[in-house]
Amino acid sequence: MKQDWKPGTLIYPVPAVMVSCGSTPEDYNIITVSWVGTICTNPAMCYISVRPERHSYNIIKESGEFVINITTKSLAYATDWCGVTSGKNTDKFKAMKLTPGKSSVVSAPIIQESPLSIECRVKQIIPLGSHDMFIAEVVNVQADDRYIDPETGTFHLEKADVIAYSHGKYYGLGEFIGKFGWSVKKKK
Repeated sequence: MKQDWKPGTLIYPVPAVMVSCGSTPEDYNIITVSWVGTICTNPAMCYISVRPERHSYNIIKESGEFVINITTKSLAYATDWCGVTSGKNTDKFKAMKLTPGKSSVVSAPIIQESPLSIECRVKQIIPLGSHDMFIAEVVNVQADDRYIDPETGTFHLEKADVIAYSHGKYYGLGEFIGKFGWSVKKKK
């Protein structure tokens, strides 16, 4: 038996990412976002949704750029802290001992400690209610060498202890179940 609930966003788990923004070191900031996702493969496009009252909102709107930094178990504390602390009067990079690295294409910094940093350029902003959606084109991705197999060039994000967010809680990812297409693969 199922119960009817009021409409809500119960599509969980979702990524817990730290979005870095700002064009100059004085403007650099980090916002934790869980409303994030892929919307197109070619061209590579994604979105983040941010409340207009958040400090990072205007930074992203004015610069038109941001970086999605994938988070890990070792970054969990900083991920949560950057989500509940305003960057208006706080240097989050300094407070969390995170390193602002140089992006290859955008002016916003990457978070050097993140295993994967996705550089984005805003294409459209859609007001939706409590949040505005920043639709962005992915213009570059920086991947940590520690997770790249030197022989095959394969990126092994699963070795980075990535975390997810589910209804107010953070979780590590579970055991490997199968790879895309495994359900129909013919057995030898």
